[in-house]
Amino acid sequence: MTQSIDNRVVSKIYGRRRGWVFTSTHFLDLGNRSAVAKALERLADVGTIRRLARGLYDYPQQHPALGDLPANYDRLAQALAGRDNLKIQPSGAYAANLLGLTEQVPARIIFLTDGANRKVQIKNQQIILKRTTPKNMATAGHVSGLVIQALRHLGKDHVTDKTIGILKKRLTKDDKRQLMSGLRYAPAWIGTIFRQLQE
Repeated sequence: MTQSIDNRVVSKIYGRRRGWVFTSTHFLDLGNRSAVAKALERLADVGTIRRLARGLYDYPQQHPALGDLPANYDRLAQALAGRDNLKIQPSGAYAANLLGLTEQVPARIIFLTDGANRKVQIKNQQIILKRTTPKNMATAGHVSGLVIQALRHLGKDHVTDKTIGILKKRLTKDDKRQLMSGLRYAPAWIGTIFRQLQE
């Protein structure tokens, strides 16, 4: 039985390819929670998968020279969010970093979610899922949501011509068009910037 659950778990992991981040809840179709948790522990102990934090694992992507690469933050957040129907939205300094508005990757990576609050420490990085309002999640998964969160982080008084210039270069024509569909969810001052980005 032990061999069988391990084989089924491994088969599912290999089917999802390298870079996948997961918890035991992703395997509850294969066995009970306790059996799945033990199978994941055994696979981590032999190096098939990597334990990132308690109950959180990945099947790491590999680089020929660097070996195992760090886990992708979006995938980490999605795994923490749990069921696939939950939304996540990069927020704060991380959103600004993704758009090239800040160079430093923050020590606290914050995602807004419509699920429960969660927090996990992975080495020197803290991944935080922060429950928020439906309005804040309305643009999740869209470029407008990312830009709204990045600009909110910078603050109205810290958005300069340089900031606008970076966004104009970074965003594609489609991205800029998509901003307008998220306009009604943006504060008025961010709406003004959305319009500037169209020019």
